[in-house]
Amino acid sequence: MIVWINGAFSAGKTSVACELIDLIPNSTLYDPELIGGGLRRMLPQKKLAEVTDFQDLPIWRRLVVDTAAALLAELSGVLVVPMTLLRQDYRDEMFGGLASRRIPVRHVLLTAEETILRQRIAAREEFSDDPGHTGRIRERAYDHIEPYRAALDWIEADAHTIDTSSLTPRATAERIAEAVNSGAARECGIVQTPAPRAETVAAGVLLFDAQDRVLLVDPTYKPGWEFPGGVVESGEAPAQAGVREVAEELGLSLRRPPTLLVVDWEAPRPPAYGGLRFLFDGGRLSAEEAARLLLPGSELRDWRFVTEEEAADLLPPTRFERLRWALRARERSAVLNLEAGVPVGGQVTPAGRSPGGRP
Repeated sequence: MIVWINGAFSAGKTSVACELIDLIPNSTLYDPELIGGGLRRMLPQKKLAEVTDFQDLPIWRRLVVDTAAALLAELSGVLVVPMTLLRQDYRDEMFGGLASRRIPVRHVLLTAEETILRQRIAAREEFSDDPGHTGRIRERAYDHIEPYRAALDWIEADAHTIDTSSLTPRATAERIAEAVNSGAARECGIVQTPAPRAETVAAGVLLFDAQDRVLLVDPTYKPGWEFPGGVVESGEAPAQAGVREVAEELGLSLRRPPTLLVVDWEAPRPPAYGGLRFLFDGGRLSAEEAARLLLPGSELRDWRFVTEEEAADLLPPTRFERLRWALRARERSAVLNLEAGVPVGGQVTPAGRSPGGRP
């Protein structure tokens, strides 16, 4: 299990975490900031210059999850993680990765009045040979107050909240231990299937409104939007998997079997294994059907109908390429065979494009 202690800079996360490991038996302090420090030493400066925060590095988010899994395999027990986490898509990605490894997360938020946060930041002292080091850390902490306030809506909906304004680190740790033991700090509800160990087969279903906009869903367990769909289970036909996933994710029973639009071979790109991806046309939804859509809160956060242009800003590039070809296939009542998002075999292509060209 992981107890993830979230909060603004200077909320007291690390001090509380150090107290908490004395209160939760068989627990270990795990600070993901050490991974960020290591990456600063290992990655080329050109790569580091692409981001303003090490959390923006995909390798950091992946290593946080992998290291947690390795520590728990070696030590078992509980990991106490003091780490500010203000971007919901990063929470989705990392907590989803932990869920895929069957590692439950108890998410705790330490809050304090902004005036108290500013007082704590002003009083911070850092030990460093660089005389400007403390000032830079203090300025960075001030800069994170506004993003912290903007993130409170989703964090408070997700985490067990403890106001530390009048609490010592020890008293705060005691509150957390009590909440974990009593179940008041519930297991984070993100659900994700185990990470694949080989190539997979997945089926997605495109659903449209009267304006031919396509429906996308926002998963809680990874960044970016998606088509309704998922992995095809053993012994299951891809079309049946698409029907099942639409029912599970949206509470919708399709009126007719979906028709195939594209089959795409997704190349393996470590750590992903790739595999075959089927994309089906599930037809148009009436306004009444759309109004009845239901989302499982543990897996999906939102849904919306979007144009092809809007989808370009929401979907990962590989999935958007798949969508674009699926829409072309739908226009021509065709079925396209893709390899890594590109049609093969002299198939139907958009007007003015040669086979294998981009739409």
